[in-house]
Amino acid sequence: MGEKLCFASDYMEGAHPAIMQRLVATNLEQTAGYGQDAYSAAAREKIRAVCRAPEAEVFFLVGGTQTNATVIDALLRPWQGVVAAETGHISVHEAGAIEAGGHKVLALAQRDGKLSADAVQACSEGWRRDDNREHMVMPGMVYISQPTELGTLYSLRELEALSRVCRAAGMPLYMDGARLAYALACPENDVSLPDIARLCDAFYIGGTKCGALFGEAVVFPKPGTAPHFFTIVKQHGALLAKGRIAGLQFDTLFTDGLYDAIGRGAVEAANRVRAALDERGYDQPFRAPTNQVFVALDGERAAALSKDVELGFWENLPDGRVVMRIATSWATRPEAVDALIALL
Repeated sequence: MGEKLCFASDYMEGAHPAIMQRLVATNLEQTAGYGQDAYSAAAREKIRAVCRAPEAEVFFLVGGTQTNATVIDALLRPWQGVVAAETGHISVHEAGAIEAGGHKVLALAQRDGKLSADAVQACSEGWRRDDNREHMVMPGMVYISQPTELGTLYSLRELEALSRVCRAAGMPLYMDGARLAYALACPENDVSLPDIARLCDAFYIGGTKCGALFGEAVVFPKPGTAPHFFTIVKQHGALLAKGRIAGLQFDTLFTDGLYDAIGRGAVEAANRVRAALDERGYDQPFRAPTNQVFVALDGERAAALSKDVELGFWENLPDGRVVMRIATSWATRPEAVDALIALL
């Protein structure tokens, strides 16, 4: 083959053409900085409308790790930590960014990449019952992602249970939505943006992996959840002077259902890959319905496949095999899927 196929991640391309067209068309406009422009204001209103959260505070940050570190630092007191699944993104793949900000990640056992309400309740109550708690990190908030790091989904019932436990314990529930477009578009999903706004204290709508050049939209459904968040963003070096560039991208993503459409194509492509793997007898160690597909390969097969297609490394298994991730995106072309299936 010629150029390698690329299924390593879902942010390898630039941006959706509709975004590029608007960026070019507005390139020489002069607007207010730091997200105080008309495009950012329009994007905020569209996000409030789609979330059915008319008073929500919305902020635009650059990337996922930056967003997680900033939001978590804003919601925690110095003596508190953040509860997450042991497989959660902040637990494994953010290079200790949360700990570098002075907060411990309190990792709990997971099932299919998800935290259970029972596990969170046990963690909170265990700290409260411990006579040595003043010497310990207090669980101060809960982090989840939708989809999870393994591509699985929280059901509405699971999210409602987590929300109840968190609110009873006084712990904010925060959802990482880096790949939220792919969750919302999944046929198995029963959680909507209004559900997320109702049940979570903070969340972000991913743009970097979902059609934007960069950017994530942080949403606090209830005003005042993170006082002075604008200033906290600046303290974290996360305040974009040319804020209209991020705002305009989300204004475009939430015009004419583009965010929903972007997700559907990626999930359909991933479903084709999953079906092909099943037909050919491949082992899929994590069964996920979204845009991430995981396959276990022996060394010989992994090496042969890597000659023609770039996949993402996930982990080494005890039996010597390697788990590789196949990620589709809004830009995945049907002919690229055809070529990958032929290689399989």
